[in-house]
Amino acid sequence: MSILIDNITANNLWDKEFVLQRNEFLKEKGTIDTNLYLVVTGSLRIFVVDEFEEHTIRFGYKDNLIASLDSFLNEQPSDFYIQALKKTTIKSISKKKYLSFINSSQEYKEIWLSILEKFVLQQMERERDILTSSPLERYRRVLKRSPKLFQEIPSKYIACYLRMTPETLSRIKKS
Repeated sequence: MSILIDNITANNLWDKEFVLQRNEFLKEKGTIDTNLYLVVTGSLRIFVVDEFEEHTIRFGYKDNLIASLDSFLNEQPSDFYIQALKKTTIKSISKKKYLSFINSSQEYKEIWLSILEKFVLQQMERERDILTSSPLERYRRVLKRSPKLFQEIPSKYIACYLRMTPETLSRIKKS
């Protein structure tokens, strides 16, 4: 992925750079967003809201690409929100410019496909974990896969992501 980011930067393809303040929304439910974003500093969460509560489904922090992937791919309104968890600097590139860049090289196409494949596999693993694993197993798997997450993201959001209460996460971390 860093090859893509480095080459987008080297070719000066980022459309703009901007700052979100803590709790500010990059994207809200019901909007279309076909941009791809690079988190330069700070952190974000992607979440949905049902009638009872928020459900965090993904995070982005330094050097991560982040998007409302459904809206990016199908150019339709999304149910997802993207919110800054702290002051966050972001660079954006439009879908049109990004796809033109990706299609300029077979290597870039393969890297993008690999990114999408990893994303799908991570989502499948997460869904399976939520349905079949204990809170401790979910915690251990995420800690192993993404240790940086626990340095970048407040515990209450990690607990939401892991589908447990903040108190349960605290107990697990202490044990």
